[in-house]
Amino acid sequence: MKCPYCGQMASRVVDSRTAESGVRRRRECQECGERFTTYEQYQATVVMVVKKDERREEFHREKLLHGLRVATSKRPLPANAVEAIVDDIERRLMASGRAEIPSRVIGEMVITQLKRLDPIAYIRFASVYRQFVSVEDMLSELDQLTFNPLPPAEQPRLFEDELARLLNGDDELPRTPTPIEAAPSALARR
Repeated sequence: MKCPYCGQMASRVVDSRTAESGVRRRRECQECGERFTTYEQYQATVVMVVKKDERREEFHREKLLHGLRVATSKRPLPANAVEAIVDDIERRLMASGRAEIPSRVIGEMVITQLKRLDPIAYIRFASVYRQFVSVEDMLSELDQLTFNPLPPAEQPRLFEDELARLLNGDDELPRTPTPIEAAPSALARR
């Protein structure tokens, strides 16, 4: 470790303490005798996001958080709801063990959670994510939201099936039945 005072590389550790995100070490330079503190952080697995145009970039939590904050701005949501969504998505991505994840998987994770959290935030995010090109596209999405005779289904914990399918090279997202298609089977179960 390079001494910030004299620039020498020789130092010894005087004290080590475990901190929340790593290790805090108090060091003493063996050349000039000055003491300084270093912080070592654990490096999480790096997940690369594969964009639609096949570019790859490192997953950035802040970028996802910003997009969700824009979609949920001025909405009456619990203070930590957006952070909880980002925490959950980040945890699932890291736990997947995959080095690369298509951006559409992350987008679908966000869409799924926003749809249950707040319909206005969902439409705001969906209008950018799904790139509505006409009013008809947006009205179609709104119709699907308003005609929902069934309560929302419980979300799978890890989005496992869809994530596995996409990450194993399947180019198509699984098709979710529209509320009209889902209604007859639900009524048959009653």
